[in-house]
Amino acid sequence: MGNKAITTKNRIMETAEKIILQKGFAGTSIDEVIAQAHITKGGFFYHFKGKNELALGLLNRYLESDAIFFNDLFARARTLSEDPLQQMLIFLKLLAEAMEALKESHPGCLVAAFTYESQQFDDDVIQAIKDGTLSWRHLFADQLSLIEQTYTPKLETSINDLADMLSACLEGGIILSRILKDPRCLVKQILQYRDYLRLLYL
Repeated sequence: MGNKAITTKNRIMETAEKIILQKGFAGTSIDEVIAQAHITKGGFFYHFKGKNELALGLLNRYLESDAIFFNDLFARARTLSEDPLQQMLIFLKLLAEAMEALKESHPGCLVAAFTYESQQFDDDVIQAIKDGTLSWRHLFADQLSLIEQTYTPKLETSINDLADMLSACLEGGIILSRILKDPRCLVKQILQYRDYLRLLYL
């Protein structure tokens, strides 16, 4: 695929993602994406057979971007400390700072948006949503497992539940930020989770 085709495909996905996060997947039409991306109908169908294929492409792109973002933050945290708990606390601080640096509230999570409208999608999209959620669990749980090799938690806890709690804080913080039009809500939820880990392990 040439550079021009890649650029067009990216423009389609960027346009579609913005519309979907504002109006939902069911409320987004192919014609609207075509109009706002300034392409022809043939140009759209050259890259995507229909809305489900577009959804799968969007989801994979979103999850890949998230994975790169989270792994970069963990890599930075690991250069600043050899202690696994301190690494996690630094990661959360860096994450909070990145969210605070956004000019407006977080635009929303595509995984959550698609989950709310799961009846709209085929099995491939549903499986990708599940795989993406589990990939977050595994990423966070890997670090939490390293922590428990050194620290004993004050309360009995499940590593996977604790990992899912961070995902829940992120998704819930995004929702609160959008409803209350206050970007700090997301930042505060991340920092609350950070404080919880400090109380749990220190």
